[in-house]
Amino acid sequence: MITIREEIIRDVEAREALLDACFGAARFQKTCERLREGRMPADGLSLVVERDGTVIGTVRLWHISAGPNRPALMLGPIAIDPACQSLGLGGKLMREALARAAGQGHKAVLLVGDAPYYERFGFSAEKTGSLWLPGPYERGRFLARELEAGSLDGAHGLVSATGRFEQKPDLAALVAAAAQGAIAGYNRAA
Repeated sequence: MITIREEIIRDVEAREALLDACFGAARFQKTCERLREGRMPADGLSLVVERDGTVIGTVRLWHISAGPNRPALMLGPIAIDPACQSLGLGGKLMREALARAAGQGHKAVLLVGDAPYYERFGFSAEKTGSLWLPGPYERGRFLARELEAGSLDGAHGLVSATGRFEQKPDLAALVAAAAQGAIAGYNRAA
């Protein structure tokens, strides 16, 4: 059975393995990664495709500003297990993510991707011409879709991350716990 659901903590390892299989280590060099680094994805907009208990697809959306004072979302990465591609799962996942974003009141989604693929979901480069990303990218792959008509009219400037920061572990607490042997797998000889 195939289901699309919100990502949970136990999905993290499977999601990362899937992204590695689809994109390799080069995914960390992409400009959009700069917008995700150290940030939390938008609430309710980290989704997985699960088949019989195995994660075979993933997508996440992130809070950004499409120029000054212009809230939007950045979609990506989206990936489907190579063994399950061509089954329409990527399209289902994309439509679900966009429907959930619209249902939450978000007004626009941006992404960097293959224009011929994303056009069928309503994405185009029409509204990104006066926006730029914080690093190298191909202009024709920088796409947007308005979830509310006119929401990107006049958008200009640098796209920047606006999402909540990830909570970092308290290093002092980790060191203290390790010193007391409270962390599983801690090796004092190391």
